[in-house]
Amino acid sequence: MPRTVVVALGGNAITRSGESGTHAEQTANARAMAEAVCRMRDAGWNVVVVHGNGPQVGNLAIQQEEAAHRVPEMPLYWLGAMSEGQLGCLITLALHEAGGGDLPGVVAVVTHMVVDADDPAFARPTKPIGPFLDEDTARRHAAERGWTVGEDAGRGWRRLVASPEPRRIVEIDDVRALVDRGSVVVAAGGGGIPVVQAGHVLRGVDAVVDKDLAAEKLASTLGADVLMLVTGVPRVMLDFGTPRARDVGEMTTDEALGHAAAGQFPEGSMGPKMRAATRFVQATGGTAVVTDVEHACASLAGGAAAGTRIVPTRIVPTAASVGAAS
Repeated sequence: MPRTVVVALGGNAITRSGESGTHAEQTANARAMAEAVCRMRDAGWNVVVVHGNGPQVGNLAIQQEEAAHRVPEMPLYWLGAMSEGQLGCLITLALHEAGGGDLPGVVAVVTHMVVDADDPAFARPTKPIGPFLDEDTARRHAAERGWTVGEDAGRGWRRLVASPEPRRIVEIDDVRALVDRGSVVVAAGGGGIPVVQAGHVLRGVDAVVDKDLAAEKLASTLGADVLMLVTGVPRVMLDFGTPRARDVGEMTTDEALGHAAAGQFPEGSMGPKMRAATRFVQATGGTAVVTDVEHACASLAGGAAAGTRIVPTRIVPTAASVGAAS
């Protein structure tokens, strides 16, 4: 039976640093990702792709802002839905091209992610989105639109929104059926469209679900064998930016949690990825991998120089436990 890998790609893998996000740029970047996915398929893996959407939603927010005098602005969760459709189309076409028509099926699923209406994140919006603004404009938007705004790393002021925990994927049974059929599935794009549930009613909310945590929820619920978190570096680094910096080929969940507690994985960088990785491994007993697109396939094969693998902590039997068992 084929093994399943959930591959989480950042939105910056589609619009890279220094690029403006033109159609040609995004298409070329999607092609490189699609070729890696097809190599995974050739190696016998079922593949589910989760993509980020930060740069794309940022561009949509700018378009909303600039055209507000011509057409009505849409809520943030609709921008997330727009980007899911946009990037789902982009990745689907790239996969068909890279697969040479040999893929059994490629399906992009517009995915809704249930979050708790009383999640504490709604009281403390921290996720910056949309265009950079000067302080006066940001504060005017806050007063007129009820936004929370704040300065983003000294680069300007931006809107801040909640980033609640993902709880349940509405379309999970459909995704599972597609994976079981052998399709390559694109799902939970941008973390999924955040919704809250009241009875049978789902209502969209202006929030952003972290893409890596959404990928973990998807992978754990599917019972995937591997969660792969694709980033811009081939391996996780410890003591990054210091003379003691070194990369890590493998760490246990206990080691990863210890490094996180020591501040090795900042929230704006590797923090969400390592949190998603440890959650997945603890929940399933599977393996999580953090690497870049270039080393993605080799890391699945366990290449010595490819990726950082997060594995279960092995319990070493003590004399007391052995005696009790006997």
